[in-house]
Parts: sequence; C-alpha cells; structure tokens
Amino acid sequence: MGLFSFWKKEENLFDESITIEETRFVVLDTETTGFDYENDRILCIGALALQNGVISVQDSFEIYLHQDHYDKSTAQIHGILKDLLVKRPTELEALQQFLDFLGDSIIIAHHTVFDVTMINKALERNGLPQLTNKTLDTAYLYKKTLIQSHLFERKDHYTLDDLADKFDISKKDRHTALGDAYITAIAFLKIVKKLREKKAVSLNQLFKN
Repeated sequence: MGLFSFWKKEENLFDESITIEETRFVVLDTETTGFDYENDRILCIGALALQNGVISVQDSFEIYLHQDHYDKSTAQIHGILKDLLVKRPTELEALQQFLDFLGDSIIIAHHTVFDVTMINKALERNGLPQLTNKTLDTAYLYKKTLIQSHLFERKDHYTLDDLADKFDISKKDRHTALGDAYITAIAFLKIVKKLREKKAVSLNQLFKN
C-alpha cells in the first residue's frame, strides 16, 4: 500500500451515513489548580451530553475532586475553595465515573488539548489507559466560520469569552466547569449552524482542516 492510499484511507473517520445529529458528543471543561500538566491537578470536571442538536441538562456530569494541591490565585477565578463543603471523591473514583459518562462519545471542548491532557495525566497517575475518544475544539472550529479576507484580521487565539460575545451567549456561570461546558455546547451548535449556511456539513468535515 503506497503512502497516498494510506492517507486516502484515513480521510474519513466515520461512515458518511452517520449524521452530526445522531452522534453523541460530550462537551467538557475542567477547572484546575493551574496550567502545568505535570504539577497541577483537576479540581472539577463538568460535562454535558449533546445529541440531536439538543444539550441534555438531564444527561450532565459534574464532579469535584478531592485534592491536596491548592493555589489561592486560581481559586479567585473558579471559586473552588479548599474547604468547599461538597462530597469530593478521590481522583481515581472521579475518573472512573467520568469514563462511564463519556463512553465512546466524541469530546468537544474549548482548547481541547488542555482539558484532555490534564485528564490523561490524571489517568496515567492512576494506572488507567489514555483517552482514545475523537476530539473537536470549538476554538479551531470557530475559525472555520470566519471569512478569509485580508480586510479581516483573524486572531491566533479565540477565548470562550470571545465566542460567548460573538454568539450572544450568557456568561452567568462562566468559570465553573459545568457553566463553561454549557457555553461551549451552545457555541458548538451555533458554529455548526453557521458552517451550514455556506454548505452542507458532515461529521467527517468537522474533523478536516
């Protein structure tokens, strides 16, 4: 098999008969003690299931992890205090519950690499295998909706606040894991709608450059 035929085989991740609507996505966000993959820890995982264009609040997941790592500076952002009176499972218990919720769904997040890497580092610490789920990043997908023009300056990085402002999404629960997951889920639906204004969009096309 030549190199060309190998790449051709890899082009489509999904059967073309599988629609975006029937696919189960899990939109997630993590709140952490900081941004260092090795030394920081997850404080909270928030996730929502998204299917048939509907964000299912009933099918949601929010868990606060027991952590000895604590950073006062980041607590001011996400408000998760060390003595927060919430029953908090161990990292291992929280990960097992999250994996049950996630199943084989496609992960959506804003700047997905950060959340997935933090979760993978936690899985590694607990002797569990890495995530193998396909992932989509709303920061990247949003760029696909922007017009290509020298008159329009595209930024390298679009924050979740940028998307919330652009799509007029309430930021009431911003900087909580479940709140940010909800904003990300709405942004994803708006992005798909915007992409479809130009042409039909398949699940495979969401993954293509």
